[in-house]
Amino acid sequence: MVIKVFLASSSGSTAIKKKQQDVVGFLEALKVDYTQLDIACSEDNRMWMRQNVPEEKKPTNGIPLPPQIFNEESYCGDYETFFDAKEDNAVYSFLGLPPPPGSKEAQQADMANIVENGTHTEEANAEENVDESTEVPEEERNGDAHGEEEQEQAADEVEGEGGEEEEVEEEADTAEGEATEGETAGDEAPAEEEEEEQEEEEEAVEETVEETDEVTEDTEAHAEEEEEQEEEEDLEETQEEAAAE
Repeated sequence: MVIKVFLASSSGSTAIKKKQQDVVGFLEALKVDYTQLDIACSEDNRMWMRQNVPEEKKPTNGIPLPPQIFNEESYCGDYETFFDAKEDNAVYSFLGLPPPPGSKEAQQADMANIVENGTHTEEANAEENVDESTEVPEEERNGDAHGEEEQEQAADEVEGEGGEEEEVEEEADTAEGEATEGETAGDEAPAEEEEEEQEEEEEAVEETVEETDEVTEDTEAHAEEEEEQEEEEDLEETQEEAAAE
């Protein structure tokens, strides 16, 4: 592959001359083989350059200015694109040449390949894992599904047992509450009976006291009557004795 640099040896533009010198000097520093083609001395070179520069790369007036760089028949670029490649350490890629071993561009290319290959490897591994995960035998999938169903059933049974235990506990609490109420009611019933018996005894004592008072009054009245009778009898005897005398 031959690098072709189209130049204008008799150009009156200082800027064009400087750009041509920069391109040629950098290629010589890199020890890149190239050929200079003067468009000022050869009408064929000028016409070939203008015809092979892509339309989208041409200026608005349609006439490309030197320097223009080609790799055989392939267009590489003009000075601006060459300068950008030089700043990015990508001149060999710009020229379509393999970078020499040990150069910065070669190291960058190696790193790019490593990253790209690593990415592809990871993607391939991910795809293999996906394929393996999707190619699970139906028996195993059914087994996993059956195992999940059994686990769900066991969980339901445990919940059911837990619910039965709660019901039993609630019934036991209810029975204890009823027994406590019964004991309380039983305790209250004897207490009420004792109160009633005490009231009856008090009433009986009161009645007895009243009866005793009545008896005592009757006895006293009878005794008074007997005393009056005795006094009358004594008085009559005294009168009779007095009359007899």
